[in-house]
Amino acid sequence: MGDQRALARALLTRRTYAEEAGITLADRPAPLYQLLVLVTLLSTRIRAQVGVAAARELFAAGYRTPQAMEAASWQERVDALGRGHYRRYDERTATMLGSGARLCLDRWHGDLRRLHREASGEPAQLRRLLTTFPGIGPTGADIFLREVQSVWPQVRPYADRRAVAGARRLGLPATTDRLARLVDDVDFGRLASALVRVALGEESAGQLSRSAAAR
Repeated sequence: MGDQRALARALLTRRTYAEEAGITLADRPAPLYQLLVLVTLLSTRIRAQVGVAAARELFAAGYRTPQAMEAASWQERVDALGRGHYRRYDERTATMLGSGARLCLDRWHGDLRRLHREASGEPAQLRRLLTTFPGIGPTGADIFLREVQSVWPQVRPYADRRAVAGARRLGLPATTDRLARLVDDVDFGRLASALVRVALGEESAGQLSRSAAAR
């Protein structure tokens, strides 16, 4: 257990995908919407780093709220995605971002805390509601819940199949409850995000294990 805790501590030094996209996640409308945008981008068949870069370009262009995203023209959204090298799906994604912004405004008045309340904080219900957004399927909903658990405590601990796959590669427990015992409650989202990086090959399982053992 000591070795596993040391490895978990090493994983906690990694940034989450939201942090990498420049999102200071909090239980407020703007950052929650920005996470939704990032998840929409990560839900297509592209490398995570391309999705993160495209999100940063959208936010740099000022599209940080559903109001701003909808007000932008389709071409402006396409151009921002292109600057992030998100070119394979840029036109379809630009359309989905506009439609998703309108849905967010119409159904939840631009505030995803309302979605949280509608679902009573239940992960299964949150997952169902998240998949009503264009371009977000079960995998995208998992990404959102994995990241948002740092500010929505009712979701914790949440580990999707990719996080569990990363845990297996590192020899860590392959169940959510046992993984959660390795870190403080509030840190579980960061751990889950780091485990996904291992599952996707962004981090070397062997190198991480050696580094933790040398601490």
